[in-house]
Amino acid sequence: MATFSKVAVIGSGVMGAGIAAQIANAGVRVLLLDIVPKEGGRNSVAEGAIARALKTDPAPFMSAAAARLVEPGNIEDDLARVAECDWIVEVVVERLDIKQALYRKLDALRRPGTPVSSNTSTIPLKTLTEGMPDAFVRDFMITHFFNPPRYMRLLELITGPATDPALARRVADFCDVALGKSVVACHDSPGFIANRLGVFWMTSAVTEAPLHGLTIEEADAIMGRPFGIPKTGVFGLMDLVGLDLMPHVNASMQGALPPADEFHAVNRDVPIARKLIETGYTGRKGKGGFYRLNREGGKRVKETIDFATGEFRPERRADLPELKAAGRDLRALFETPGRVGAYAWKVMGHTLGYAAKLVPEAADSILDIDEAMRLGYNWKHGPFELIDQVGADWLAAKLRADGFAVAPILERAAGRSFYRVHEGKRQYLGLDGAYHDVVRPEGVLLLEDVKLTQKPLLRNASAAVWDVGDGVLCFEFTSKSNALDEPIMTLLQKTITLVRDKYKALVIYNEGRNFSVGANIGLALFAANMAAWAQVEALIATGQEIMQKLKYAPFPVVSAPSGMALGGGCEFLLHSSAVQAHAETYAGLVECGVGLLPGWGGCKEMLGRWSTDPKMPKGPMPAPMKVFEMISTAKVAKSAAEAREMGILRKADGITMNRNRLLADAKRRALSMVDGYKPPEPREIVLPGPSGKVAIEQAVQGFAKLGLATRHDIVVSGELATVLTGGRTDIIDIVKESKLLELEREGFLRLLRTPATLARIEHMLETGKPLRN
Repeated sequence: MATFSKVAVIGSGVMGAGIAAQIANAGVRVLLLDIVPKEGGRNSVAEGAIARALKTDPAPFMSAAAARLVEPGNIEDDLARVAECDWIVEVVVERLDIKQALYRKLDALRRPGTPVSSNTSTIPLKTLTEGMPDAFVRDFMITHFFNPPRYMRLLELITGPATDPALARRVADFCDVALGKSVVACHDSPGFIANRLGVFWMTSAVTEAPLHGLTIEEADAIMGRPFGIPKTGVFGLMDLVGLDLMPHVNASMQGALPPADEFHAVNRDVPIARKLIETGYTGRKGKGGFYRLNREGGKRVKETIDFATGEFRPERRADLPELKAAGRDLRALFETPGRVGAYAWKVMGHTLGYAAKLVPEAADSILDIDEAMRLGYNWKHGPFELIDQVGADWLAAKLRADGFAVAPILERAAGRSFYRVHEGKRQYLGLDGAYHDVVRPEGVLLLEDVKLTQKPLLRNASAAVWDVGDGVLCFEFTSKSNALDEPIMTLLQKTITLVRDKYKALVIYNEGRNFSVGANIGLALFAANMAAWAQVEALIATGQEIMQKLKYAPFPVVSAPSGMALGGGCEFLLHSSAVQAHAETYAGLVECGVGLLPGWGGCKEMLGRWSTDPKMPKGPMPAPMKVFEMISTAKVAKSAAEAREMGILRKADGITMNRNRLLADAKRRALSMVDGYKPPEPREIVLPGPSGKVAIEQAVQGFAKLGLATRHDIVVSGELATVLTGGRTDIIDIVKESKLLELEREGFLRLLRTPATLARIEHMLETGKPLRN
């Protein structure tokens, strides 16, 4: 992988600061430069951007340590320091004269061969480099990040005919491996890929909704889940992006696209949108947009604009039986009589037709178009995957009936699909009319590809086991939300035996949105309501037994989480030989939030880690207090880096920035541990006993007096304190793992029998939110 030790980011606005933060998240030093303000310190613009980023939610930085890697400066005093940097990223205002004046200064100061890129989304590369020296043109490219840069995985890379291919590859590799981006190569065409298509789709959706007699809620319901698009739909997305940005983006498209382009037909004035912008309703960053939160009278009422009256009214749930009738059949939705089907077709049908025209204008292949929309706009399926759902022939015929010119690639797909699986490989239809293998970048291993070539070695309703090669098995959760249940534990038991007898190592990994949201508390609630206490106790005991077997297995066990790893999911990480975590891993022991304790050894493992931390003060009390603070508040790490700070990940555990590289990295880690592997020795921990429990309970009582802890919080905290201090021993004592597991099990069962905990579980299942009782 190409490595950069220092990067200059010039421009510290929202995007510039976000790009700087993500580079720092990769452990790379950043020089962040901006103008010298008329008032304040000379570096105050860049300093202010860093300070705001540290307060922003969602956070641009993955840790406070990452923020310390960003050094603020200014263009007047510090521009010559770009000579220290291995890559220069320009993120200044979208004015050609300002950009080119900066480029001329940079060209005189940078080291020869240093790549320079712009984050522009509106100015073509050809225009940016016009009149620039040949050496600069050779080293120049566009790296178009999406907002927010930490969380949006798409990066569009645009090069020109004179760009050095090796240098572009170096930048692309760094953005892929170090920054975690899926790099999509785009042609130097207006809007590149994602915004070209996304703006067409959004503009069409907004202009057509009132024409079809739809409310905003109805339009978002149609454009959302039926197509695998986030439930925010279009109007919610516009609020997120900012209504005031759209006129500028649309004007840019209007001026750059040829007169015959279909965009001009959908780019019509929407009076209600204009009125919202004029009155300060620019989206979530302002007073609201198409949606707003009305806080009058101390209430929080979500409202939306009414197309008919132009006034805000309380949001209403969209009741569209047509969507339920069509189900997942997109062709049925398009053919549904009335306003619902007509709107779906006019917006999405035409968007799919427009997408087909972008090959080869904006990209070389359908793969690039689909990847850009999946990652840039969070579509579950790319446009060509959606076309396969309705059929290319059918789509082409319906477009012709509308007078919409059909793209050549759509004609070429007649009687065929754009994607197919052939001899265990996924293939796509190329411009030449032939199918080509989908080739993954080196270092990428996906379970979805493995599944094309084999059947699982073991499987039940909640899990499956796959052979990922070189003697490594992959255990995959497949239950709803990857919630942990008895079938998972049963299959893990069999898997441990299988690996011990025939394989080298085990990786626990899946490609769901979340690693695991924890144990299936709905089953626990059902069992409690049925008074099936023996069943609950057996599930806790089985979970503890499996976790111990994973920890002390005679082979390496590597957990590879991404997304949420909560409760029992976090306990899997704590009992693994090693963890290779995606950078966006959100882990924590959250059971106290529903009135329970970690029951599968989470308390035990966290105590063990913090009691042996060389930075902790001496004595038996600091570790229990530290662990109590995290578990009692159900604290969740907001990144893998933060999980390491909390002790959920160890210093030796790895972090993978690119989600697509996680399985390969985890497999590599497991194989590196095989030779000479020995499981850890059972641990004994010195704990403070009853006096320690009293100290913790006194602290909780203090919080209760301040109104920060409820009556049931006190009960839950008491049970947690019992576990963390070692139970009812008379003095400071050495406590074995088995004793801590027993205390966890007993405390869990006592709490599950309380009406207050059952109420919390029921409320969480119904609303997804914690109940304070």
